[in-house]
Amino acid sequence: MHALLTPVGPDWYAIGMPAVREVVAAPGLAAVPTAPAPVLGLFNLRGEIVPLFDTAALLGLGGGTTPEFAVVVFTAAGPAGLAATGAPEAVELGDPIGGAEIVGGLSSYAIDGRVATLVDVDVLLAPAHTGGLAQ
Repeated sequence: MHALLTPVGPDWYAIGMPAVREVVAAPGLAAVPTAPAPVLGLFNLRGEIVPLFDTAALLGLGGGTTPEFAVVVFTAAGPAGLAATGAPEAVELGDPIGGAEIVGGLSSYAIDGRVATLVDVDVLLAPAHTGGLAQ
């Protein structure tokens, strides 16, 4: 499976390429004072207003992600950004090496000496996790 390997803090997460629209470097964020905790802000993507979510918070790993990149994914409600703390890279996932015990985690993979967890974007951005702002 072709996926986008995305760093979130010291860990790596994979997002299946069919869910990925594009990657944006250093998204300029506008704060949303009344937004739910996982929302880092909004950014303008060629005229579209896109919410940027704290990926670590959505994964149940605490919050505080400083977004160097936004991985823009497709959702039923339109595009949504997932914060990445470094540059994502395209990879080919081989056979899984184990399960995943995080919110939205599907399985784990060994990739060039790193372990990455494949996540289900639909589960990660479900209204229960995002405060109702995605999907």
